[in-house]
Amino acid sequence: MKNRDYKNFTENEYFHIYNRGVGKMTIFLDDQDKSVFMSRLYENIYPEKAKLEINIGGKKKKIERKLLPSNSFELISFCLMPNHFHLLIKQLTNLPISKLMLKICTSYSMYFNKKYGRVGSLFQDAFKAVQIDTNKQLLWVSLYIHENPSKAGVVENLEKYKWNSFLEYAGLSKGICKKDIILGQYKNRSEYLNHFKNLKEKEQIKNNLIGIQDLLIDEDDQI
Repeated sequence: MKNRDYKNFTENEYFHIYNRGVGKMTIFLDDQDKSVFMSRLYENIYPEKAKLEINIGGKKKKIERKLLPSNSFELISFCLMPNHFHLLIKQLTNLPISKLMLKICTSYSMYFNKKYGRVGSLFQDAFKAVQIDTNKQLLWVSLYIHENPSKAGVVENLEKYKWNSFLEYAGLSKGICKKDIILGQYKNRSEYLNHFKNLKEKEQIKNNLIGIQDLLIDEDDQI
């Protein structure tokens, strides 16, 4: 496992990506903010399917942007929290994830600053990245990402929080994630959900990552 500032991105590898607002400030103030961030992510991971239309201040505006090449990345899991986000991404080619994150974070920062009349950096750092070395790490980091909203007290019922790929894994939304690498390790979706529920109730998800804490966001990064 590489350290949390690992930036030597290579193809066919998985990475846990996360970042937070500068000074731990809130970076998603409403659902529109979260929707815009996800649209930036979606259009650069799946440019051939992207709908380049967003809503700013109640007005729809079509925006032409230069997108990254198709089939460069796969999104495995995600979670947007008020002051930070988590992404689990597979890099498919030699185009580094740093290019993807630069486009997403720069574009979102411009949107956010314009909407709220602010200037300066929105994110504390470029982003943090940790390479996933084993299948066990891949599975547990995905579970950790899904647990984040309830663990932090943002929501009690994860089925009520749409800014988390848990809904896709639960079969409650179609979504944009490539789920087979995770769900394929279970007999069926029900087995996955029962496993997640049992681990969550026993507070065992993070415990299973003890010894590889660099895969996790710092405790003081929580809201």
